[in-house]
Amino acid sequence: MKLVGIAGSIADQSYNRTLLNFIAKHCKGIVDIEVLNINDVPMFSQDNDQTNTPVIQNLSAKIKAADGIIIATPEHNHTVPAALKNVIEWLSYKVHPFDGKPVMIVGASYHVQGSSRAQLHLRQILEAPGVNAIVLPGNEFLLGDVKTAFDDNGNLKDEGTVKFLDSTVKKFIKFAKVINMIDKTDDYETEDLTASGKADTTVEGVDMKADDWLDQAAKKVNAVEGDTYVKLDSGLLTVNQLNYMLKTTPIELSYVDENNQFIYYNHFLPTEKMLAKRTPAQVGDPLADVHPDVARVIKHVKQVISILRSGKQDLVSMPVPGNNETKHIMHYYKAMHDEEGNYKGVNEWVLDLMPIVNEYLKETGQMLVPDPNKKVDATAGASKKDDAPQAPTPAAKPEVDATSGASEH
Repeated sequence: MKLVGIAGSIADQSYNRTLLNFIAKHCKGIVDIEVLNINDVPMFSQDNDQTNTPVIQNLSAKIKAADGIIIATPEHNHTVPAALKNVIEWLSYKVHPFDGKPVMIVGASYHVQGSSRAQLHLRQILEAPGVNAIVLPGNEFLLGDVKTAFDDNGNLKDEGTVKFLDSTVKKFIKFAKVINMIDKTDDYETEDLTASGKADTTVEGVDMKADDWLDQAAKKVNAVEGDTYVKLDSGLLTVNQLNYMLKTTPIELSYVDENNQFIYYNHFLPTEKMLAKRTPAQVGDPLADVHPDVARVIKHVKQVISILRSGKQDLVSMPVPGNNETKHIMHYYKAMHDEEGNYKGVNEWVLDLMPIVNEYLKETGQMLVPDPNKKVDATAGASKKDDAPQAPTPAAKPEVDATSGASEH
């Protein structure tokens, strides 16, 4: 996550700038914070519009590109400094980079109140029309007696203060993720199925579309294989053992990373016998090449991934057209996340539910009967809006979607 910091003071010796620099250094392992310079911002005047000057444009661009902003304000005469108010005037006149941005307020002052009144005033300013920032509620970090708070290296000396600051920053990171997620929830059109970005699993220097991508990529990264051990969260297995286990799992599994690159499937059945036809040559392909090149199909793929990436839903389930009393094939798309909650791609599994249902009925002596009042949800867990992802309808000679198994037509 990328944040920017703004210190409200332009003094040479600014304790609020020192506080921001400490936060940036102390939290380097969990977030990237760039402290911006506001010293050269001109005095705001509508009669002398300087919105297009490099200093204003640079500040605006940095804030727009950030996932959130931390503002450290001193307190001057019970309110924010003129320099900070001046910056906000410029950034709410003709450009509005704060609009919809999550903001965390901190502050330091010479006395015990720790800029509490300035922080309260700043909240009101940031929520004003034209600014429209989204300020983290509560969690006030008020650093008093600031002249004695730092050591010679600019580090906060009090362990309790550092601990509270840690908790506040972590809460803001979660807050910023939620705000940014809400802002992007319905923006599925921006979902890039060409895998043109970069993720932890991206192997650079190898053509994604190469039929032998797996061999080339494995060689490039010196991938382990055979009887080499791999330490997992809850076990120690060799690569061979992992393959044995995955290839005998009676569910078709596939993995698409956060860059929308199709990088794995468990080859437990020959391609022609799979519910969702996949081939070794497709491993490594961007999703745009894995799915049929049909606008409607691509739209629904984007919708499903956007729903999962945004966090609107954690699981999307979808039946395949053509299901009947002898088969009920389902596709499940589950969002994956790392320990910090960052989206890491899609875990898809495909299975026919009818053998399981039939086994249950056999064991329990029960039977299926239709419910005349039941309204079937055609998307089985996806959004119920008219433009929600729908499983395509069957054709006489369907071209099978290599990842979802649904017909192209």
